[in-house]
Amino acid sequence: MDMKSSIRFLDSPCDNRKSKIQNLKWVGFFAILVLLVGCVGMAEAQQPVKVPRIGALAGGTPASFASRYEAFRQGLRELGWVEGQNIAVEYRYAEGKMDRLPDLAAELVRLKVDLILTAGDISVRAAKQATQTIPVVVAVSSDLVSSGYVASLARPGGNITGMSSPLELAGKRLELLKAAFPKVSRVAFLWNPTNATNVASFRETEVAAPAFGVQLLSLGVRRFDEFESAFREAIRGRSDALIAVADTFLLTYRARIIDFAAKNRLPAMYANQDYMDAGGLMFYGANVADEYRRAAYFVDKILRGAKPADLPVEQPMKFELVINLKTAKQIGLTIPPNVLARADKVIK
Repeated sequence: MDMKSSIRFLDSPCDNRKSKIQNLKWVGFFAILVLLVGCVGMAEAQQPVKVPRIGALAGGTPASFASRYEAFRQGLRELGWVEGQNIAVEYRYAEGKMDRLPDLAAELVRLKVDLILTAGDISVRAAKQATQTIPVVVAVSSDLVSSGYVASLARPGGNITGMSSPLELAGKRLELLKAAFPKVSRVAFLWNPTNATNVASFRETEVAAPAFGVQLLSLGVRRFDEFESAFREAIRGRSDALIAVADTFLLTYRARIIDFAAKNRLPAMYANQDYMDAGGLMFYGANVADEYRRAAYFVDKILRGAKPADLPVEQPMKFELVINLKTAKQIGLTIPPNVLARADKVIK
């Protein structure tokens, strides 16, 4: 055996040990790599899933909006959204103090909600002034186009979409009131002059009034302390019927309005179904609960990536006439059979 072979033979065990050490290093490296990847995966798995937040802006009280929001939550559940699980709702109520709405809307914007749900002209206006980027879904409103909140029904064009009732309902309410009480000639029209859709409803009713032989007496109420003077004006003006338009501020004090009509035995037509739950005589319009349930459709679309500008505004397809015979009997009024036959619901 020559010297070179001998040297190679002597070096051989050493080489094997080096090879084993190198292999162990590689095994350790891959083990650490696998551990790191696993840790990253666990960290990602532990990251909380972002839950979308809706800001619900209401001009009324929690009690006055309870049935509306329950219908909305039902609509959400039907689309796979469950409040408290995969969606959250931040509720803000002005409780009839409509001047609080801008601050409440601004608060929702500061909370960085993903979407604002609201209803009624004054609330929609507050949301629009608070943000031009956060989507706004309107559950109930009269003619979003004429109010300038959307460019058109088919292409809203901004950050607002939802439900919008046609102004023609104002004339229809007067028609039904006259059909039920043909001798009516002077109708007190209770409305909120700060509500743009109320202004439009008054003008629409004013245009329709001569065709029914009716003279309108305007009763504008902006604040709670104006009710008393408005009611005195109705009596002084010898009003023989009352129409109360859809307005969140007026709705908050519906018990007072209904009480005034009952004490003075005035046939009354209301533009909001919630009046009927408090003993109102007649209602004609869309079902508010259905509109809030439908609002969930817009919320679902937007949360899944749709833009409000591209979601066509919808109008209610069904309008209901509700008559409260119990109230009619209490104040000594008789509803003709032909009008009762037209009612979708009669409360006895």
